[in-house]
Amino acid sequence: MKFKYKEYGEALRPVIPVVLKHGKKYFKYEVLVDSGSDYCFFDAEVGEAIGIFKKDSEIKEVFGIGGRISIYYIHPVTLMVGDECLHIKAGFIPNLGGQIVNYGIVGQLDFFERFIVKFDLLQQEVELKRRR
Repeated sequence: MKFKYKEYGEALRPVIPVVLKHGKKYFKYEVLVDSGSDYCFFDAEVGEAIGIFKKDSEIKEVFGIGGRISIYYIHPVTLMVGDECLHIKAGFIPNLGGQIVNYGIVGQLDFFERFIVKFDLLQQEVELKRRR
């Protein structure tokens, strides 16, 4: 699968469309393919939209850019990428992108371990090949 980079201000980023599912509910969303992230993270409001509530989740902390510590809630979900269906454990962070970005993040565990990822900035595309 190949996806074109998206423009955010002056930056080009490997942001791709996905669908998050939990039970019978789903949410169309975009995610940054981020090799620097250990886990997959989504905004807590997205989790609430598909029926995930903080009280039902394990609570953890993550240390991010700028020295900020964020609380997140772990919950199993299904992540649809193109025709691929991944059952993952995701972190849901309140106000993930602040007022700046409106996408989630897919990282090393549960994403990069399942796809071979090729970034091509000059062609402005990211390619995903499912590991078999």
